[in-house]
Amino acid sequence: MIVVTGAAGFIASCLVSRLNKEGITNILVVDDFSKIEKDENLRNKSYSQKMERSQFIDWFENNAGQVSFVFHIGARTDTTEPNRDLLNELNLFYTQAIWKTCTKHQIGLVYASSAATYGLGEFGYDDKDESIIPKLKPLNAYGDSKNDFDIWALQQKETPSKWIGFKFFNVYGPNEFHKARMASVIFHSFNQINAQGFVKLFRSHNPNYTDGGQLRDFVYVKDVVEVLFFAYKNAIKNGIYNLGSGKARTFLDLAKATFKALGKEEKIEFIDTPIDIRDKYQYFTEAKMDKLVEAGYNTPFTSLEEGVADYVKNYLVGKRYY
Repeated sequence: MIVVTGAAGFIASCLVSRLNKEGITNILVVDDFSKIEKDENLRNKSYSQKMERSQFIDWFENNAGQVSFVFHIGARTDTTEPNRDLLNELNLFYTQAIWKTCTKHQIGLVYASSAATYGLGEFGYDDKDESIIPKLKPLNAYGDSKNDFDIWALQQKETPSKWIGFKFFNVYGPNEFHKARMASVIFHSFNQINAQGFVKLFRSHNPNYTDGGQLRDFVYVKDVVEVLFFAYKNAIKNGIYNLGSGKARTFLDLAKATFKALGKEEKIEFIDTPIDIRDKYQYFTEAKMDKLVEAGYNTPFTSLEEGVADYVKNYLVGKRYY
């Protein structure tokens, strides 16, 4: 069977849907299922077994012969989480345990890293030179926990038969209703427009960027799961890869696309970036995607306008799931 961790969450539930579209239903879904607000993400999806996150590591060690591949997408993803012990437990030690069992039984592993590892981008956003990974300076404890695992993985002499880490950039799309304040800016923009008729964006506190001109690499979740499936199906070089659209866009572009998808007149206001995050605020991220392209991935990524239109019209309006 295939294991998907974090399966009731945003990206992983979309991955389960993508696997189902290929006729793959022998899936063990792993998560903290006590959070009932995530239940809808797995409704109407096909899987063979469901397991609590706390039980999985022991089960995996004793039943690895039943597993053909692991997608480890689950993590503590709150970038404002201050508890480093909790982040290390869930993002570092838990992932190390999965890696060790995959290595012992030569089971393929795809795991979720994060663009948060790049910090302010002092070393750029190029994934080809893995020697820079130990030098990166994440801006928060979440980014540290993800980077610590990447560093650890690169140091291992014994590895799974296949292992790929993907640094997710700013992922948006269906199945993020449960994420509250950690949901995408598109999700929050949609709700603001419907409730108040306008969108609030952070004002720029950097003279090199206009208000709303801050740039992010926004990537549609449907593209993300296509890449994950590609990595599962194809023989590509082990290592750590970026997973973004490869094209930075402004928050103004995002807000305007949301208004257009709703057929409403643009009304955008600017507020100060909160003091507590102002010195850690990223003004630019853009994934270099050459490494993945050279590995054979040639499917075009969805443009921001197309992705926002699909997300808003087909999922946010009517609260539908992917």
